[in-house]
Amino acid sequence: MITDQAKQSIVDIFCHAARARLPATPGDACEIAAVPRWNRDRPAAPCATVLTISSIGFRLLFVLHFSNDEATRAYYVGDDTTRPLPETLMELGNLCCGYMNQQLVNVFPDLGMSTPYELHSACVEYLDELRPDQVWTYELTIGGAVRLGVTLCLCAQAPLDFRAELATADESEGALELF
Repeated sequence: MITDQAKQSIVDIFCHAARARLPATPGDACEIAAVPRWNRDRPAAPCATVLTISSIGFRLLFVLHFSNDEATRAYYVGDDTTRPLPETLMELGNLCCGYMNQQLVNVFPDLGMSTPYELHSACVEYLDELRPDQVWTYELTIGGAVRLGVTLCLCAQAPLDFRAELATADESEGALELF
């Protein structure tokens, strides 16, 4: 059982994280629109970066869909021919998911986050195999030109109820900490 308050908190955390972490240039617009779930008739972009935030009580999959097209490469890597677009988007996806993790750890201190890995976007067709409690899909327009997709898939093993208190994103959040 996931309460409406918990669902809205996850949406709020995601939207805040996406606007703070997915634009390549701070201040660029990040428009987020909820869309019907991806399916064979309405495919997502062909490439995907996947991350997972897990706790004892739930698992949240974060799937960032993108096309390796000229507009997306120009926006995210520019003239840097040494850096592949998937690697760049894995890092940005990691920062976005890391921000979400930081917001959730305020309520769930037992969280862990996976490293990003790349899959084909068709993998979202099989999310139902996880028996999710909630799936959200979004289209994002970044900088007025680049289109990304995001699928969030929540699987709860226990009742989930919380209210997010969003902290302001600063430049240091989401950075890798070494001990």
